[in-house]
Amino acid sequence: MKFPVFLFLSFLAGAVCAQTNEAQPTAARPDFQKKLQRQLILAEDGDTIRLDAGTFPISGTLSLEGKKDITLLGAGKDRTILSFKNQTEGAEGLRVSNAQNIVLQDFTVQDAKGDAIKTMNLDGVTFRRVKTEWTGEPKAENGAYGLYPVLCTNVLIEECEAIGASDAGIYVGQSKYIVVRNSRAYHNVAGIEIENSQMADVYDNEATENTGGILVFDLPDLVQKKGGNVRVFNNKIHNNNYPNFAPEGNIVASVPQGTGILVLATNDVEIFDNEIIGNNSLGTGVISYYLTEKPLTDSLYYPYPTRVSIHDNRYQRERVKYQGKGRLGLMFKYKLRFGRKVPDIIFDGILDKDHPEMTPICVRNNKNASFATLDAAHNFKQVSRDASPYDCTLDPLKKAELTLR
Repeated sequence: MKFPVFLFLSFLAGAVCAQTNEAQPTAARPDFQKKLQRQLILAEDGDTIRLDAGTFPISGTLSLEGKKDITLLGAGKDRTILSFKNQTEGAEGLRVSNAQNIVLQDFTVQDAKGDAIKTMNLDGVTFRRVKTEWTGEPKAENGAYGLYPVLCTNVLIEECEAIGASDAGIYVGQSKYIVVRNSRAYHNVAGIEIENSQMADVYDNEATENTGGILVFDLPDLVQKKGGNVRVFNNKIHNNNYPNFAPEGNIVASVPQGTGILVLATNDVEIFDNEIIGNNSLGTGVISYYLTEKPLTDSLYYPYPTRVSIHDNRYQRERVKYQGKGRLGLMFKYKLRFGRKVPDIIFDGILDKDHPEMTPICVRNNKNASFATLDAAHNFKQVSRDASPYDCTLDPLKKAELTLR
């Protein structure tokens, strides 16, 4: 009975789910948004909702809630375009919540008022060949996140593209069992960000022309307190020198222009076999939350990075001065005076005195990599370029195993 019901609903919806991939004039389907939202509401578990090729103006958030085994399938990235350029209602472009095994595939979301695609409280979500984009020059008024799964389990992001987000193009937060692969992020503040998340593999991606290429952060005051077992490998992280355009007060507003990879207060991170090229301020930075100089009141939050392994990466860049602005930039200019010799790998040197047995970082077998520890806890008095105290190895982290349909 399910199949005839779905056909009947599709017929009522004016063939939004047409079988052809040929674009039809948008003017011929003025009720596209209303009909698509109706399908999202009435979809039965196991349904596939098909979208024609074409550009479709949408004025309010599209939402899918409480469903199971639903696929939203377009005609192709850059062929099916949901345009929110004139959005007047809602905080997201597409929102999916409280669902299981959702597949979003082969379409583009443009110019959402807020986040482009937000998925929340999902067990099983796949983004495949999905593009999020804010057209025009990147600016603070753009939405914060492109692809934005939060509080999800079993997250797969593959062959996707994210452009112009004022926070992170591809962001996974407070989630578990995550794979981000074969995707591209550019002209965002952060290209790819893993935040307060566990069991994540980020590999075979390209992060370029962002302010920061790949961020691995643990932040306070969130539901899921602690991230870890994050592997970042086989990525091309190059020329992330775009000026920071995040709104003032946002945590990523302090990410220095010219950052390749930045790890903030996360435990068990393995960074290996990446090409980290042409990032003019930091190739890889490992810092505690205290370096942000933001207040900390969350008693359950652990502010130090520990067991961060950086090995077998390839670094390359021209000798240029540190490009980042703000206090960190002034610190590099006046206190540290690195000039045109800013190190490729930087550790802030802030240690947990209550747990001196904790290994903060291990650095080994990186090609063309210079190093410095900043001694930030003592007002940068003993800055050292000696990497030998951190020449060590840690056990390889576990692979992120997903359970998807």
